[in-house]
Amino acid sequence: MAHYPVLLPQVLEFLNIDSSGLYVDCTLGESRYAEAILSRLDSGRLIAIDWDRDAIEQARGRLHEWSGRVSFHHTSYGDIEGVLGSERPQGIVADLGLSRRQFESGARGFSLRRKGPLDMRMDRRRLLTADVIVNQYDERRLADLIFEFGEERRSRRIAKAIVRGRPIRDTAHLAEIVARAVPRTPRMKIHPATRTFQAIRIAVNDELNELDRLIEAAPPLLAPGGRMVVVSFHSLEDRRVKQSFRRWADRDLLALLTKRVVRPGEDEVAENPASRSAKLRAAERTKKLWQPLN
Repeated sequence: MAHYPVLLPQVLEFLNIDSSGLYVDCTLGESRYAEAILSRLDSGRLIAIDWDRDAIEQARGRLHEWSGRVSFHHTSYGDIEGVLGSERPQGIVADLGLSRRQFESGARGFSLRRKGPLDMRMDRRRLLTADVIVNQYDERRLADLIFEFGEERRSRRIAKAIVRGRPIRDTAHLAEIVARAVPRTPRMKIHPATRTFQAIRIAVNDELNELDRLIEAAPPLLAPGGRMVVVSFHSLEDRRVKQSFRRWADRDLLALLTKRVVRPGEDEVAENPASRSAKLRAAERTKKLWQPLN
């Protein structure tokens, strides 16, 4: 979960920005990537996507000086094909972390350190909330979800504690129950409830399916020589990006620019500890004509 624009110099380097090009920021957030891209454009344009309406409304003000060259789209990055239509961008970037505003505010239920509602929806138009998962899923289904999406090996113990603690009132109550079920040890670098919160948030927003839609749709949409950069924050995301890029490379549609994952340096991690888990992968569109698989 990113508090600041993680790996920003590396993102800009891999995008190799053409001042007259078309670029897509799939995860607008606090618009830090968008601002950096727009400041490097002359006649170029930016398409900004976010499924959080609040992020879009705040970005309109922050990016007002470029208002004629940026368009905003309130939808998931999985909908990129519909957003672009026939346009072919020179670059696509997606930062899959939470924004600082989402993480530090308890109002949306993303923070395990601040009391808030059991919501966790990126897009408030969605029907499923964290409250439904936490207070209505049966123990086995809850445990499987925490294990699969949180990669939490103590998922059975956590699920049992949640079911026994119902009704769970809010995020602070949930974090407290998980922490009691799996007490923190000196070796534990993160809050005991971090993986559980991650799992519930992923389930609420169907994040992995949305990511799959993005990384399967986006490469053919790039202009020849265009580049795609993805910054992920846990292994479930990074594994998908890595495998998808390799499949496209095997079809000679993408050329991999990052043979190995790019991570933040020591200085960035020291300044922004939330960046420590970030992983960047980048690829370039080849000139091969794309043809769909039969």
